Parts: sequence; C-alpha cells; structure tokens
Amino acid sequence: MTLNDIHSILFNAHILFSVALGIWGLMMALRDESITGNFWGAVATGALLAATTMFFGIIMTIQGLRPERITVYYLYMSWLIIIMPGLFTMLRGRDDRSAAIAFAILSFFNATTSLSMVDRNIIGPWIAG
Repeated sequence: MTLNDIHSILFNAHILFSVALGIWGLMMALRDESITGNFWGAVATGALLAATTMFFGIIMTIQGLRPERITVYYLYMSWLIIIMPGLFTMLRGRDDRSAAIAFAILSFFNATTSLSMVDRNIIGPWIAG
C-alpha cells in the first residue's frame, strides 16, 4: 500500500466522519439536547483525522510528489483542520441547541468541501513534480 493510497483512505474517512458528525449534531439539535463530551471528542477526532491526512500529504510533498494544485490542497486542508476547533472557540464552548446546529451545518459543509476537493482532483493523484 502506497502513501497515496493511505492518504486517499484517510481523506475518504474524513468525508464519512464529517457526515456522521453532522447527523449527530443535527439529531442533538432536533432533540433539544446539549452537546456532550462525546461530541466534543468527536470534533477533536475529526480535526486530528484531517491533520493526519495533511501529514501524509506533507510527507508525499517532501518525497517530490505533487497533486495538480498543491497550494489549493494545503489551503483546503488547513481549513479542514482549524475550522471545527475554531467554531468551538468562536462559540466560547457553548453547548446549547444553536451550537449543535452550527456544528451540524459546519460538518456538512466540510463534507461537501471535501467532496468538491475529490471532484476537482485537488487531493490527487499525487505524481512526481
């Protein structure tokens, strides 16, 4: 299994994880529940998953491999890493219904952004540049 394969698997996992996180947040909002510690852990896990994916991208870049638009790749991956913890900071740790809605919307947005990256070949294939 190549680094490119591992990167693709991790990126696909990030897409699925974002969708699951969005559904979870939406369900909490519909039930008028506050956000639990489990959800906060999942938010951190999503950010770590994106960071791990980008780490493999950095390794492949060091090895001389490049996707078609490497600058856009790093901008999007940076977004995916910092936006969920950033929303937590902007909301000052609120755990009410509106915060659950905000996290659900952002999770779905991250999933569609990631799908857009796949569709536009931003995440690969990584070729010698």
